[in-house]
Amino acid sequence: MSLLLGLPATAAIAQEINVVSWGGAIEASQVKAYNEPFTAATGIGVKAIAADDPASPLKTQIEAQNVTSDVFDVAMSDAIRLCDEGALVEIDPADLPDGADGTPAADDFLDGALWECAVGNIVAGTVISFNRDSFPDGAPSTVADFFDTETYPGKRSLAKSVKRTLYLGLIADGVPAAEVYDQLATPEGVDRAFAMLDTIKDDVVWWEAGAQPPQLLADGEVTMTTAYNGRIFDAMINEGKPFDIIWDGQFLELNAFVIPKDAPNPQAAMEYVKFASSTEALAGQARYISYGPARKSSTALLGLYQDDKTEIAPYLPTAPEHLENAVMDDPEFWADHDAELTERFNNWLASD
Repeated sequence: MSLLLGLPATAAIAQEINVVSWGGAIEASQVKAYNEPFTAATGIGVKAIAADDPASPLKTQIEAQNVTSDVFDVAMSDAIRLCDEGALVEIDPADLPDGADGTPAADDFLDGALWECAVGNIVAGTVISFNRDSFPDGAPSTVADFFDTETYPGKRSLAKSVKRTLYLGLIADGVPAAEVYDQLATPEGVDRAFAMLDTIKDDVVWWEAGAQPPQLLADGEVTMTTAYNGRIFDAMINEGKPFDIIWDGQFLELNAFVIPKDAPNPQAAMEYVKFASSTEALAGQARYISYGPARKSSTALLGLYQDDKTEIAPYLPTAPEHLENAVMDDPEFWADHDAELTERFNNWLASD
């Protein structure tokens, strides 16, 4: 991979940028796939800084007018909001590298992965998972099966989050993923979603932290749950749990790189974003974590997970067959409707 930095070699070697990300497994995957290769290619050091939610220190630094980091990896909804507030550097897709197959960046990224000030990197899915041992006579395979407690008995677990839960009621009631937001924008569609959730409400155990769903499955407290796909992959592959994933109706969310205005090293920061959002780098990250690359051209380069025996592609939320009935997070929709739908969701939770 070649980069035209426009920087003298001595300046490049002397530089270091701060990149704020999520810590844990995501940071570890970025160090291997982005940071170390970037430093090897450019001589620019990368200091990884962990945050529970990188948007929080980003907002704090902007408000204090003391920006000390160069690149932040944030949820796309936060990127859009901060961009609208004029706090981020605009990034022209034409400045990003073409895909490895020659596809221009503007056409190579998944829908919603490029915004005015943000470049998508990974796509995470909230999926349905189940314990295979709970269904010896036949496994569930659809969102409708999740709601069918007669055919597939047992407790369910759902996220205590209107964004990651309400849409499932519509999918279970036969609404195609492409029409979910149209339905949720109407009182009738919202009523329809809650009516379906009513049918399983008494059987639901609610989760709030990502570690809870696989534990609930492992302990036998529930037979099916929604969960972050990466958590279930880890339980299946690294812990040998007898879990499986239903990709029907998964909810996709994007993380994205942003550069704050007044970043200490804006030119090096932009080179980092270009490098880390390339076809090869995004495909490389999937070797270390089961989240999907935001570029279509990365799919052809996917290989083995870091255990050197598991093909990673079938476990990624961005696998083409997993996108057939997937719902992509719509930050603009939620900016308009989050408050009202959250209020109704909380009132519904508190009602008998």
